[in-house]
Amino acid sequence: MTQLNGILVTPHLTCMGRLEFDARIQAITPLASLEGAPRRYILPGFVDLHVHGGGGADCMEGEAAVRQMARFHARHGTTALLATTVTAPLPDLETALRGIAAVVANPGPGEARVLGVHLEGPFISPQKLGAQPPYTLLPSLETMRHLLTLAPIRVVTLAPELPGALELIAFLQTQGVRVQQGHTEATYAQSLAGFEAGAQGFTHFYNAMTPLLHREPGVVGLGLERAEWAEVIPDRLHVHPAAVRVAWKTIPHTYAVTDAVAAAGMPEGEYRLGRHRVYKKGEGVFLADGTLAGSALTMNQAARNLSRWGYALHDILQMTSGHAALYIGLESGLEVGLPADLVVLGEDFTLEEVYIGGQKVRVPA
Repeated sequence: MTQLNGILVTPHLTCMGRLEFDARIQAITPLASLEGAPRRYILPGFVDLHVHGGGGADCMEGEAAVRQMARFHARHGTTALLATTVTAPLPDLETALRGIAAVVANPGPGEARVLGVHLEGPFISPQKLGAQPPYTLLPSLETMRHLLTLAPIRVVTLAPELPGALELIAFLQTQGVRVQQGHTEATYAQSLAGFEAGAQGFTHFYNAMTPLLHREPGVVGLGLERAEWAEVIPDRLHVHPAAVRVAWKTIPHTYAVTDAVAAAGMPEGEYRLGRHRVYKKGEGVFLADGTLAGSALTMNQAARNLSRWGYALHDILQMTSGHAALYIGLESGLEVGLPADLVVLGEDFTLEEVYIGGQKVRVPA
């Protein structure tokens, strides 16, 4: 049995206490003081529902790469994630999905829990590729049924204006798959049609979608008006902190994602994103023409950014784990009986310890 003392952070209460756990949390004891111990925070492990790679690995490359990126993100506090594909020829997608499925079925030590797949494309707008490779397809029930046989697909990003998109959204609802609008040129009316068909989320909100204009509110306007769920990338490059706060205040279950690619945690240089070559420069990752190409963000850095931007502890918890876990139906939290997926943060939000299923994960020095 492992014990941790610190400031326990939950959605409704922040208090000093002790956790006792093995694979699951066995006891929680309030403490009057921490007896001179350094001030530190204990939170549920981070949940990242949009991550392509990290530590030099791109999940499109198959099982070994998925495991490598899962180990990398675990060392940065992510205890559960969705391995996220990019638009690619079908044989490439099949390889990626089979690799992800193998990791889901047989998790390894030190790996973040791979919960399944976030299928980002191929049913997106060729006019809003962003950094996605140019292999888009029109929405197809036949193709989607085939892909669902290869791996547990939990989230699909698509463009609601495409022919067949509304039918595909309705089908995915019957399969228990969350649908998100993204990489889309939809008008407000087209986005509303997708929302009413069952597309509940918004992928990297603000990015690669039609903006809010006062006469044509676009996808952003529809999201701010009606959405319950949206992901944002708090890396200081994709979205201004003020825009992150607007989403947080307006969309009840806004949550942080990294959209990390293979370059995360690596030196400057050239890396892979599906069939694209991308380049890490400074804190960002770019195509050769300067287009942002995912990010080099990790979830512990996302939490630190949110702290620096003035978010309260319980709001940071919701942004980095609570809302995403609720969205995907994942057990997460500081409650007796729940999995011991935990992060320990120093007073300055430096990552100190990570536990997945009660097993300690080595973190960078």
